[in-house]
Amino acid sequence: MMTSSAPDPRDRVALAVGLVPRGRVAAYGDIGAIVGLGPRHVGALLRDTEAPWWRIVGHDGRSAVLDAALPHWRDEGIEVRPDGRGCRMARFRADLTELATEYFLAAAQRGWVVSEP
Repeated sequence: MMTSSAPDPRDRVALAVGLVPRGRVAAYGDIGAIVGLGPRHVGALLRDTEAPWWRIVGHDGRSAVLDAALPHWRDEGIEVRPDGRGCRMARFRADLTELATEYFLAAAQRGWVVSEP
């Protein structure tokens, strides 16, 4: 897990979520590990951002707001798995090492003090 002294946890979440590439997803816990927050905290903060929320799913690829996410998923090529509850994480999960690296660099560019474990 990374720790950060960014002014607001909401800013950290929005930055990390915004770095998830089109056509990829990340779990709430993935984002939490990158920004130093728990997955539930990430979910609560994500509600109040303009970040691409549809790219964030549960650890198993399920989306509690799948109906609202579907138009975005279709546009980005994220396919719903056969059970109709989410996507296949093995296929659509973002590269978490790359995501963490991009977050670290973007945070540093903003002057945030971010350290890896």
